Amino acid sequence: MVRRARNSANESDACMRAGHRLERGLVLFHVSEEADIGRFEPRSIDGSAARLVWAIDDERLRNYLVPRDCPRVTYYADASTSQADVERFIGTSTAVLAFEHAWLTRVRSARLYCYELPPAGFELADACAGYFVSRTAVVPLSVRVVDDCMSELGRRGVEVRVLPDLWSLHDGVAASTLRYSMIRMRNAAPRIA
Repeated sequence: MVRRARNSANESDACMRAGHRLERGLVLFHVSEEADIGRFEPRSIDGSAARLVWAIDDERLRNYLVPRDCPRVTYYADASTSQADVERFIGTSTAVLAFEHAWLTRVRSARLYCYELPPAGFELADACAGYFVSRTAVVPLSVRVVDDCMSELGRRGVEVRVLPDLWSLHDGVAASTLRYSMIRMRNAAPRIA
């Protein structure tokens, strides 16, 4: 689940539109647990007819610096976030990534490959989540190995929260004014009754 960004005084309509072409200077990545991907081919996801190559911008790369199947709640504040929500959920952090304690060993032992992708041919799919898509095959420019996800998240200024359960945070963040992504929640432990 991804909360769509809302227009605010400091966001242009062009930035918000799906299909908006990339501006110069933006860097895109695809994170994988697979080494040696020489070419990303468009593919359909979750039964969609659209065949796409997906990429994430540098700012939201933080949301993908854990194993692919790890359920997580990620969020950050923007100009439209209430002060009460900042105090309740974020405090002094820039961004938060929370996952279940059951995933801690897998997160600590994960080896991720961050493929930098050329921006040509990509279009903005979701500004809040930092998703970009290409309808054509993409050859990566470079790849960087991440052997320590927790350190990489810390280097990026992300507060990592390891919780016994994600559902109460999920519900609270979803009802807030924060910007968020809730990824792979189908893999989360069941709700506690």
